[in-house]
Amino acid sequence: MPLSRNRTEYLAIAALIVAMLIWSVSGIAIKHALAVLPPFTMIVLRFVPSVLLMLVIGLVRRDHSLFCLQRMEVKDLPLFLIAGFCQPFLYYLLETFTYDALNSPTIAETLLSTSPLLSPLFAAVLLRERVTKYNIYGILISTAGVFALSLAGSTNYAIGNYWGILLAFAAVSAAVIDSVMMRKAPMKYSSLSFVFYTQLISLFFFLPIWFWREGPSALMALDWYQSATFGSELNTALLCVSYLTVFASVTAFILFCFALRKVGVTQANAFNNIRPMFTALWMFLFFGEHLPAAKWVGMILIILGLFVCQKKEKIADS
Repeated sequence: MPLSRNRTEYLAIAALIVAMLIWSVSGIAIKHALAVLPPFTMIVLRFVPSVLLMLVIGLVRRDHSLFCLQRMEVKDLPLFLIAGFCQPFLYYLLETFTYDALNSPTIAETLLSTSPLLSPLFAAVLLRERVTKYNIYGILISTAGVFALSLAGSTNYAIGNYWGILLAFAAVSAAVIDSVMMRKAPMKYSSLSFVFYTQLISLFFFLPIWFWREGPSALMALDWYQSATFGSELNTALLCVSYLTVFASVTAFILFCFALRKVGVTQANAFNNIRPMFTALWMFLFFGEHLPAAKWVGMILIILGLFVCQKKEKIADS
């Protein structure tokens, strides 16, 4: 029925907005956590509890379609392997190298926010998903807003290592491929099941690197706790990791997966453009960061682009 379809779309849009609100704070939390914790230690501390939390939720809420945890069938293992390898594993690695290669974090953040530009291509080629002219117009308008928002007031436009640009687009491609796998996943798997299996698989890629690069030194955290000065900083870092675990890695991913399977890869990824807008608003409201006129223009373009992207294209009668 048309009414139920509209209601489902509204629920999906609401889920996407909440997910983007959660993820918009993730960068702030990651920055505080990395001030104390090594990067792979932070990732392991983030995803091991998230996998355990989803396991508990899935076992307790077996009767709930959104949160039940189904057994993975062997024939679907390749799909989950690709998704788990692409994100979180490959995306986080490429994101780290991107920030290292580029001189300006602002430019890096802007390039890493371009997943909506690649989504229509991947969705059309891999899913035969219909991409309308309104999708394209909306994404272009919204992405222009992201560039205006991110680069306004920035004085450092030196690129740095040009490999960083390729790394950024490789990271974005990995994230979009993960979105495609979400869409291709059989509907018999709940959103929680998809996120649980992909994050569990990604840990098998992360853990060997963690043991190799950071494992022994990470155990020194117990000694750090003995220092009253460092103890409070570690507590703040662990609080940030807890936020990343419960909200960014579990709640937001499940909401995004639910919404993407309802509205498609192109429209769902278009909402990634509002993440930097929400981040700018958080910084303005809670940290007193100045928002010049160009950033407000960028926000207006982002919202306008999302409205255009959601517009339905009339299909002419044959």
